[in-house]
Amino acid sequence: MTSPGEPSLASLSVSHVYYNPHDRISLVCALLALVPQALCVSYVTLIWSTREIEILLMFAGQMGCEAVNWGLKRLIKEERPKLMKIKGYGMPSSHAQFVAYFSVSLALFLLVRHQPNPSTTRTPLSFSIRAIVSILAVASACVVATSRIYLSYHTPKQVLVGFVAGIAFAFVWFMFTSALRSSGILHNILDTELLRMGRWRDLVVEEDLQDSGWEKWEAGRLRRAAFMGSYSENPVNGIQQKKKRR
Repeated sequence: MTSPGEPSLASLSVSHVYYNPHDRISLVCALLALVPQALCVSYVTLIWSTREIEILLMFAGQMGCEAVNWGLKRLIKEERPKLMKIKGYGMPSSHAQFVAYFSVSLALFLLVRHQPNPSTTRTPLSFSIRAIVSILAVASACVVATSRIYLSYHTPKQVLVGFVAGIAFAFVWFMFTSALRSSGILHNILDTELLRMGRWRDLVVEEDLQDSGWEKWEAGRLRRAAFMGSYSENPVNGIQQKKKRR
């Protein structure tokens, strides 16, 4: 409660979700409403830790998709279902559009763009495994989109239009980034001093993320194992080799 004269408090709608506390499915749907926020955290974490330009481009497309949704809502101006008395338009569903873009973009990357080369330490994921991951991603997106109908945040039509819009934008963005690659523009950008200072790279297209730096680590482990083996056999030679490295 606020005292007279004080401004009334507002709710941060980014994480504020209405659901039926007596319905377990409703609770699950409310948790699924937080998927876009979790994906944004994952995007930023991966971008900062890997410096992969492909992930940055996918995130830029995700934000572009959100901008398109913002514009469509203000252009169409269709209200949400009457049961949900909250501010903001409902056509198209931003959650459905968000997860549709993400899942289809991930599928396009795994099935079309990602061409991993076998390394000396492991065999990359097969095409069938990547296809299964892509199907699971799209299926999960459908579940998140359907949850918006269950919570009465959107009508089925609003969710369907949002999902289609997300798929369409994913294909458009994929073609745009493919043009950047084929024209050499992307590699010219990566060759700039600014991006080289930030250590930006484009390895994930040909290398699995779990392989990043692994061969270097494995080579170092083998050197350490060889050194410890020679040290245990001849401690004097081991100490001399250690001094030479210094």
